[in-house]
Amino acid sequence: MDLTVADLKAIGLAAGLAAVGATEATPFERTRVDLEQRKAEGLSGSMQFTYRNPSRSTDPRRTMSDATCLIVGAYDFQRELPARPTNQPTGRVAAYSSEDHYASLRAALEQIAVALRQQGCKALVLADQNQLVDRAAAHRAGIGWWGKSSNVLIAGVGSMVVLGSVLTNAPLDLEAVAAAADGCRTCTKCLDGCPTGAIISPGVVDANRCLAWLLQASGRFPVEYRELLGDRIYGCDDCQDVCPPNQIRRKQPAAEGGGGAWVSILEMLEHDDETLMARFGRWYVPQRNPDYLRRNALVVLGNIGSGDDERTAAVLTRSLAHQSPVVAAHAVWAARRLNRDDLLAELDGCELDETVREELRRPVTAVA
Repeated sequence: MDLTVADLKAIGLAAGLAAVGATEATPFERTRVDLEQRKAEGLSGSMQFTYRNPSRSTDPRRTMSDATCLIVGAYDFQRELPARPTNQPTGRVAAYSSEDHYASLRAALEQIAVALRQQGCKALVLADQNQLVDRAAAHRAGIGWWGKSSNVLIAGVGSMVVLGSVLTNAPLDLEAVAAAADGCRTCTKCLDGCPTGAIISPGVVDANRCLAWLLQASGRFPVEYRELLGDRIYGCDDCQDVCPPNQIRRKQPAAEGGGGAWVSILEMLEHDDETLMARFGRWYVPQRNPDYLRRNALVVLGNIGSGDDERTAAVLTRSLAHQSPVVAAHAVWAARRLNRDDLLAELDGCELDETVREELRRPVTAVA
């Protein structure tokens, strides 16, 4: 018996997805125009991903030439936040990265794909990849509405979901899908709650101001946003934390052991390259260079650390002597933020990169 869309939805829901929908595998023209326009306006910053080739990421048939439809799924990742360790400086990991939620999403979508392959059809799982703009597919499949935060929100679930699709050439009968009702209405809490004002208008995010992206971008962390970064070591949930649909629903328990919601900043700065990447390589790390993890950790340490702590002083001293100018420069900023200008004496007489010299010249507001 041939599978129906209802059958595939049932498989996805039984596999743990919060919502499943289906839509035709035709181009997302409106999304392509939006990506190209925002890229031209510089709003994508140095971000590549689906911005690299909008014509490809908005046309499923560039990935599978005979594709007929997309079976779209959403996996709910909202969890209870485990208690924060209090014995050392800890960085906060955004909820979407505290566990490998994409692995759970892909596993559920793969069950749909397997069922399609057993029928002799092609089926390819796409999730968090540059072949497809996941949110556009979810919206057109009727799973949820476009929120002002630019996230897709699902009725009764909210925006704290990861999205993906099964691209297939199966000859499925697709019924017309009604667009999900806009649940945001007049609410602007996400715009008002963004710490850097990165949501410049409803549904439009300036990546140059978005803390989540800046933690993934290469180069120096922008000076004007370092203090605003606070304790965030990877990602930012602020626009979702203030979103009413996310606040009113019951959260699932965190994974045993708390997952990775909190990370020891000092341990990050003490690890060698291999250990750093083994522990945090699941994150997006620019150029797969662990020095960018150290850069981010030093900014967080400058915001929440204690200059009187001996271990912190030792970490700063080691970082100031680091061969990477990016690490050394951010160590200068962190040391000065923590009132440890005395540690900078180690740099006297050294041949310094201009990045480091610039940090030494720059005024810094010390933590009170």
